[in-house]
Amino acid sequence: MAWPVLVFDIESIPDIQGLRALRNVPADVTDQQLYAAWLQERKDAGQSDFMPLHLQRILVISCVFRNAEGLRVHSFVDRDNQSEGRVVQNFFNAVDKHVPQLVSWNGGGFDLPVLNYRGLRHGVTADRYWCMGEGGSADDREFKWNNYISRYHMRHLDLMDLLAMYQPRGSAPLDAMAKLCGFPGKLGMDGSKVYDAFLEGKLEDIRRYCETDVMNTYLLYCRFQKMRCGFT
Repeated sequence: MAWPVLVFDIESIPDIQGLRALRNVPADVTDQQLYAAWLQERKDAGQSDFMPLHLQRILVISCVFRNAEGLRVHSFVDRDNQSEGRVVQNFFNAVDKHVPQLVSWNGGGFDLPVLNYRGLRHGVTADRYWCMGEGGSADDREFKWNNYISRYHMRHLDLMDLLAMYQPRGSAPLDAMAKLCGFPGKLGMDGSKVYDAFLEGKLEDIRRYCETDVMNTYLLYCRFQKMRCGFT
C-alpha cells in the first residue's frame, strides 16, 4: 500500500428542500407532508421509496486515512443543517491535498455520484478528483491512465464492484461480508433508519454508524490486500 489510502463512506437523507424546489410546492405544505405525499406516489406507482441520487442530502462523510505516519478516523459532519457544501468541499480538499487511493464499498454506485451532484449544487471545486490527464503537466498526464473517474482504474477502488467482477448480480452487502470475515458489521443502525434518527436529532448516532461502516470497509480492504499479496 504505497499510496496514502482514504477509505470513505457517506450517510445521506432525503433532500426535501430540493424536492420542494423541483415541485414548486406551496409554502404552507410542511416538509413531512411533502415527503409523505412523495412516498405515497411512489408506492402507488409500485416504485421504491429510495430517493434518487440527485435528491440525497449528505449529512456525514466518514473517512479512514492511512499513510506512512499511521491511521486516523475522521468525519465531516453537517452539524447545523446548513453546511453540506462545506462538508463536501472539505472531503475534496483532502483528496486534493493527499491524492490518495480512494476506497469504498459501492462508492461508484452511490457515494461518489451523490458527492458529484451535491458538489455541483454547492459550487465545490475538486481539481485532482476530476483530473483525467488532459492537462499539460507530467503529473496530469499520469491521470490519463489512472484516475478517480474511470471504473477500472485503481485510484478509486470500489471494493464491492471489483470483488463482484463488475457484475451487479455478484454484489454482496457490506454487513454480510464484514461478518463473514469475522469483523463487527453494522452496529445499532442501518441505512433505512438514518432519516428517522436525523428527525430525532441523533446526529452523533448517525456519525458513529457511518464510522462503523467505514471501519468495516477498511478491514475488508486490508483482507483484500492480504489476498492479493498487496502488503509490503
